[in-house]
Amino acid sequence: MKTLRRVLIADLCAQSFHVEERPDLFSEYIGGAGVSSALLKEYQGCSPEGPAIFAVGPFTALFPMASKTVASFISPLTGNYGESHAGGRSAVSLRMAGYGALVVLGQAPFPQYLVVDEEGVRFEDARSLWGMKNCSTPARIMREKEGGAGLRSILRIGPAGENGVAYASVTTETYRHFGRMGLGAVFGKKKLKGIVLKGARETPVSEPALYKTLYNELYTQMASSDLMKKYHDLGTPANILPLHEMGGLPVCNLKQRTLSPDEATNLSGEHFAARFLNRRLACSHCPVACIHLAALRLEAPSEPYFYQTSYVSYDYELLYALGSMIGVTDAQNVLRLIDRVEQYGMDAISTGVILAWMTEAYEKDFLPHDLFGEEIPRWGHTEAYLSLIDKICFDPAPFFETARKGCAALSETYGGKDFALVFGKNEMPGYHTGIGAHLGFLLGIRHSHLDNAGYALDQKQDREVFSSPDHLARALLREEAFRHILSSLVVCFFARNIFAPDKILQLSQSINISLPDDLLQKGLDLYRAKLSFKEELGFRWEELSLPLRVCVAKTPGIQPDPDFAHKTLAAARGFLNDSSFSLS
Repeated sequence: MKTLRRVLIADLCAQSFHVEERPDLFSEYIGGAGVSSALLKEYQGCSPEGPAIFAVGPFTALFPMASKTVASFISPLTGNYGESHAGGRSAVSLRMAGYGALVVLGQAPFPQYLVVDEEGVRFEDARSLWGMKNCSTPARIMREKEGGAGLRSILRIGPAGENGVAYASVTTETYRHFGRMGLGAVFGKKKLKGIVLKGARETPVSEPALYKTLYNELYTQMASSDLMKKYHDLGTPANILPLHEMGGLPVCNLKQRTLSPDEATNLSGEHFAARFLNRRLACSHCPVACIHLAALRLEAPSEPYFYQTSYVSYDYELLYALGSMIGVTDAQNVLRLIDRVEQYGMDAISTGVILAWMTEAYEKDFLPHDLFGEEIPRWGHTEAYLSLIDKICFDPAPFFETARKGCAALSETYGGKDFALVFGKNEMPGYHTGIGAHLGFLLGIRHSHLDNAGYALDQKQDREVFSSPDHLARALLREEAFRHILSSLVVCFFARNIFAPDKILQLSQSINISLPDDLLQKGLDLYRAKLSFKEELGFRWEELSLPLRVCVAKTPGIQPDPDFAHKTLAAARGFLNDSSFSLS
């Protein structure tokens, strides 16, 4: 496992790199989210522009669905610790290049991209790629120029990252993203257009017979399991109809609880699959293929029957944010909005929540009526939203400069905090299922539905869990702790029920990785370490609060209550400060 000992440090300012052997780091923090956050803490004072850290885990390139890379950085959106995960090929490419982590420091003297391979780092001129309006074009040019044997992955930003949009994303393999919390803006500030990862190293195992047996068991379970079938057949858009039927799908900034039956059907995964699905893709080393691509005809034909076609990846969170959240229910129009956001390299969730806030703020006269020109924000008005996405990315007017900073900045500047759906300054994910989900967003390091699945607690409706703040805090911390293990290994959360703690310990034995028997306690320690770092960066527990709108908008679960939420957060903080607290 020597490749998971090595950390590659690239300095854009000095145009130099070196490799460090860090077995201590991977022994203490496992990999992935644990290692990337520890490296960010270590290097954050070495780079005024903010370091960008990428890390993989001990299961990467060895087991199916251990296919994500974790990025850690100082978030331009929240001003605090930022973390984002991406699938595709980047994780396996980085490990096959011989590294467990990549640290990018400094600011380039002019736009550049990095080429990372087994020899180290090359610094390539990207001035001709800077300013292109579609982030797919620079990737194609880098791919044609760099070629490369083995496994290759290309990370890049679009104009949103170059222009400092605080929720700009980094795209990898066209259809996967480091989407949340603004890694794209960190790249932009560094004048870093992209990173090409190339690797062809082998990753040997210490117990080949045991490894083969366990691998085959995992693969068979993933390929045949009902747990994975919905992700293959419909992808995450399979969640649209169930969440809508239970009243947990956010609609029009939570002003209304449901869509009409026809509108919900138009947004459903079933409808997209029947009308638009062109093909499915999988992340590297994954048998499920949850990535669903729609074929979208973009323009009227220049000659009969000849259309420009774009292939658009659609997921549940995108259909929520650029669909139900802003009242757009025509499937083709939702795809048009997703395509525009993809071209510019913006986080779709943040963009949709910001558009929803703008629409309600305009309705309630918080904003001047001459601010938007002819295309004013109205629920379901696709052309207006396309225009607003353009303006957010490019318009120098003060209002759109503020919009580039996020929904929290808009509501602080123009009013409308009561209906600004932000958690720790990060825009709301697409689950309005009850107090479990919303407290999960606050407790999660990324303020994401993926952090601790509080929404799953809402759906189970376990009365004991919600009987007291202590019980709910303990349940949320248990979810958070286990997911810190998964994100340090790094395992796709879709496979969380397959990678149970006992199975993880078996797998680690086959590749000679030492993990503690009490995985939940180790996950809790990793979570505590991140929270401690966040506090050093300025995070304050007393500043956490639920948005007022989620407390008054009807949910299918336990209704969010500010007093109960405050007590639950206090209970969680107390547990975390108690060194004897155990989840076992």
